[in-house]
Amino acid sequence: MKAIVVTDEAAGTAGMTLVERPEPEPAINDVVVEVHASGFTSGELTWPSTWTDRLHRDRTPSIPGQELAGVVTALGYGTTGLSVGQRVFGLTDSYRGGGLAEYVAIEARNLAPLPGDVDFAVGASLPMPGLTAWQGLFEHGRLQAGQSVLVHGAAGAVGTMVTQLAREAGAYVIGTGRAAHRQKALDFGALEFVDLENDALEDVGGVDLVFDVIGGDIQRRSAGMIRAGGTLVTIAGPPEARPADGLAIDFVVESDRTQLHEIVHRVRDGRLRTNIGNIATLDDAVAALNPTGRIKGKTIIRVRP
Repeated sequence: MKAIVVTDEAAGTAGMTLVERPEPEPAINDVVVEVHASGFTSGELTWPSTWTDRLHRDRTPSIPGQELAGVVTALGYGTTGLSVGQRVFGLTDSYRGGGLAEYVAIEARNLAPLPGDVDFAVGASLPMPGLTAWQGLFEHGRLQAGQSVLVHGAAGAVGTMVTQLAREAGAYVIGTGRAAHRQKALDFGALEFVDLENDALEDVGGVDLVFDVIGGDIQRRSAGMIRAGGTLVTIAGPPEARPADGLAIDFVVESDRTQLHEIVHRVRDGRLRTNIGNIATLDDAVAALNPTGRIKGKTIIRVRP
């Protein structure tokens, strides 16, 4: 099968190559998925799991692309809950082969059914941003209706999901980012926007929840804006600052079939929009994932037409 592999951590996305690899076999409780579309998060190339297995042994060349949508073609021994021919989407295990390939073996529990009226490219764009937003807001942030949420990177793939889900839950959302991202953040539902290059972040005043994707100085300043009992949620690594009277939580997203169902249901009924910036073929994936200019939105690789 065709697959994108990485072998050199220092090279980043520039070290990606398109090669031939053996088709995977399903282990116990696995399925094999014929991949139709895949999403890639640039942070994958900084994760230890991309380069080594759980015993810290080198596992390159490894196939990245943790998000995928496709069709089940085979079941491993003991696999239940899915069937051959079923459309599915979800997250791969980051220690195993990813979705930038024509086939992938994946634990069935990491997948959810993809409705027939949802395009594979849309399905592949949902798992990482959607689950990150859902878990950050509701599991870790304990968001309640009427609360205020400061969303950093509000025009990005994660930020647009956070904004929409928070608004649906009855929160007041303030987005941040570059000046050029103002309109997009507002279009996805932010009620206010802070230009981090020119506006004073602290002028926002107190908020109940900060969703941080940036870290560093922005995170430290944001921690001081959280009201008593509020929460700083971050995916930018261990918190460098904590609210005076609140929580600071960093987390790693996990696949969750129930949450995937909730997310795709919202897409079907129009409550949630994806943020896809570019769709490329597998043959063009290396170039697409190494853009010469800034891509507005998530890049999706359509493995099959």
